Amino acid sequence: MIAPGLVIAAPRSSSGKTTITLGLLRAFHRKGVAVRGLKCGPDYIDPAFHAAACGKPSLNLDAWAMSPDLMASLAFDAAQEAELTLCEGLMGLFDGVPAEQSRSGSSADVAAATGWPVVLVIDVSGQSQSAGAVALGCATFDPRIKIAGVILNKVGSERHRYLISLAMEKAGLKILGSVPRDASATIPERHLGLVQAEETKELDRILDHMADIVENHIDLEAVREAAKLPTLQSSTHIHAIKPPGQRIALSRDAAFSFIYSHHLAAWRKAGAEILPFSPLNNEAPDETCDVCWLPGGYPELHARMLSHAQEFLNGLRRFAENKPVHGECGGYMVLGQTLTDAEGHEWPMANLLSVKTSFAKRKMTLGYRDATLLNDTPLGKKGAHLRGHEFHYATIIDQGFDLPFATVIDAYGADPKPSGSRRGHVTGSFFHAIAEAPNG
Repeated sequence: MIAPGLVIAAPRSSSGKTTITLGLLRAFHRKGVAVRGLKCGPDYIDPAFHAAACGKPSLNLDAWAMSPDLMASLAFDAAQEAELTLCEGLMGLFDGVPAEQSRSGSSADVAAATGWPVVLVIDVSGQSQSAGAVALGCATFDPRIKIAGVILNKVGSERHRYLISLAMEKAGLKILGSVPRDASATIPERHLGLVQAEETKELDRILDHMADIVENHIDLEAVREAAKLPTLQSSTHIHAIKPPGQRIALSRDAAFSFIYSHHLAAWRKAGAEILPFSPLNNEAPDETCDVCWLPGGYPELHARMLSHAQEFLNGLRRFAENKPVHGECGGYMVLGQTLTDAEGHEWPMANLLSVKTSFAKRKMTLGYRDATLLNDTPLGKKGAHLRGHEFHYATIIDQGFDLPFATVIDAYGADPKPSGSRRGHVTGSFFHAIAEAPNG
């Protein structure tokens, strides 16, 4: 079975893509459709909500960080495991970084690569007929993609909808739904975006409310009919990053939840065994494992608890005496000497690296990164090139004396700079790895 798919995109951020996507996923799921969510670009939060909405794991498709073969493989595999796939876009439909066509990381690049048509979500508040011009511009800007229809969001009245419908008719675009301004459904947010799915109170009620809105105001059958089979030929699986070991100890709880599902799936498919443990429950990594991986998350919200989790910290130190330990972003912060929380309290951490970090002194760091490893690490051999991103508000208040983990450049051609830390068997940085750098 190969499922047809759609990309749910918008002309700009904050148009309602996430609410509409979650509502569609939940509504189709309630109707018994095996629907699966995907996400354009680097994002940990939205895929977890996709999974909660429809009961199937979500994954990311990234046209900048992933090779075309890898992205095609992931999209093809996802389409084999569902009856319908809905891929949520990022930012505006054409927003990406400077790059050759198809490699900018935009939602349009994903739509072009997969052959999935685009459903355009337009926030029409503050405009009427002009929304038609916006939609027409999106439909004609890039000949690689097809706009299957539009969903109007925040419609003020029946007259408002009527005026917009005249403009959409003139533009030759079909309206698939009109969501009123007063039909609201929101998910709490924090500094890296939405609160994590597992932490959201009454999440099922919120998702059902979103599905109710969608069922009342969007033509589900028209949406499903607009979906098309992916234009992908191969199901050959290609690893984004090779398994770091045969048995992988993975920290996994509310403080450490940011790891891409395509990594876990590929590692398991390659025969690796993943043994999760919870630092917040004062659990140590299994000493029989070959490697310990601390992913990102929100350790700054749990700094006191982590600092007092002596079984976890001592077990981590014992593990690091003879076996590799790697920390990404939040995991990197916990491997350092201290972590200062938002209130300014400094908490001792594992002290396996000499870096000191702070969430009291905040600065948003966001963007793609191309990393070159400076030594053999769990992510690859010395000299390996990886693509990924950074997204954090925490800052380094003292880099310490360790050697750097990698050199990184951004997507805009800045000079390479050192990133992260390494000492003994321990490595870490704010860099989130997505895939090995593509060869063109």
